[in-house]
Amino acid sequence: MEKEVFDEFKWINESKATYENGSLVIEAAPKSDFFCNNGATSEAGITPDSLHNAPFYYQEVTGDFVMRVQISHEFKDVYDAGVIMVMQDFQVWAKACFEKTDFDTNAVVSVVTNQTSDDANGCNIDGDTVWLQVARVGNNFAFHYSLDGRKFDMMRFFSLPVGETIKVGLVAQSPLGQGGARYFRHYSLQAVTVNNIRAGM
Repeated sequence: MEKEVFDEFKWINESKATYENGSLVIEAAPKSDFFCNNGATSEAGITPDSLHNAPFYYQEVTGDFVMRVQISHEFKDVYDAGVIMVMQDFQVWAKACFEKTDFDTNAVVSVVTNQTSDDANGCNIDGDTVWLQVARVGNNFAFHYSLDGRKFDMMRFFSLPVGETIKVGLVAQSPLGQGGARYFRHYSLQAVTVNNIRAGM
């Protein structure tokens, strides 16, 4: 992955981004997230606040595509994550996260937002590195994950009311913590229409 891949990228909530030894390193700000809480509370447990302040490093993409990247970080605080995201606007977006969960696991987690956010924990992952992928066909999307960058399994299939051109990119979040570095390697985006969106190929 070359640094020039990111020449056309823009920021929402600009942060520090550096390119080190083949990795794009984005700094998560303290108490930063994308989440639209629907008012759910509990006597015990933590539900995320409504925030739109995490750094989002993105490019505008028109039409169908497949984007994938390898993500790693240190998993210091609950909900710390390296993230891929697709966005129409602040009310319509979705993200796939490699996250430290509130169950003390490292897991692939997805959030789909259409005015309010849901939150779905996926598979737990041993270690601090995983591949995440998003595929678009029309207004349909699928998130996938992989341990080796070759075999990808589906973690979420969904639809969103989006336009032909949307924002696609990377987020560094730390909703409850003090921030930190998120490492993104082997970023790629292909303007293709997959034959099987559930399989991501």
